[in-house]
Amino acid sequence: MHLHEEIMIGDQLRLLRTRRGLSLRALAAEAGVSATLLSQIERGVTEPSLATLRRLAGVFGESLASLFENPAAPALWISRPGERSLLLGPKGQIGYERLTPGNGQLEVLRGVLEPGEATSEEPWSHASLECVFVVAGTLTAEVDGVPHAVAAGEAVTFDSRQPHRYRNTSADPVEFILSVTPPIP
Repeated sequence: MHLHEEIMIGDQLRLLRTRRGLSLRALAAEAGVSATLLSQIERGVTEPSLATLRRLAGVFGESLASLFENPAAPALWISRPGERSLLLGPKGQIGYERLTPGNGQLEVLRGVLEPGEATSEEPWSHASLECVFVVAGTLTAEVDGVPHAVAAGEAVTFDSRQPHRYRNTSADPVEFILSVTPPIP
């Protein structure tokens, strides 16, 4: 991961926080995270987990992608292995590779679930349209309480306002590409 990506997230968070006139403590209380963690994120010492980003985005009413947004986003973006930023899920959960530069309109992520893993402990919902393409293995897409087996080469698209999560109920790793528009708050 490029260091400038980490700094950019911290800088963007600091900008959003100061625009709202919030101290680290006040933002931490509102987001339900520690002020120490926020300070470390702003200084680029640590990366926020996906759950933390969702909480922060919820406070600001911003999309998740806006926390990564580069005001001078390139007209052309090539995503290369080893150069992608990583969105970390909750402890023990998935980490996604970002395939898009974060222009606030479309988020495309690459995920790998090992056998028995899930993208979240519980299904959750957000106001977006979501499409998942399975590259390898068979993914279980749990949408509105109904499990759907999605095999390699297949895709599932749905309104993300329905509670959902992805699970690997097979014995082999599952690789998938997740597209969300607009990016999740």
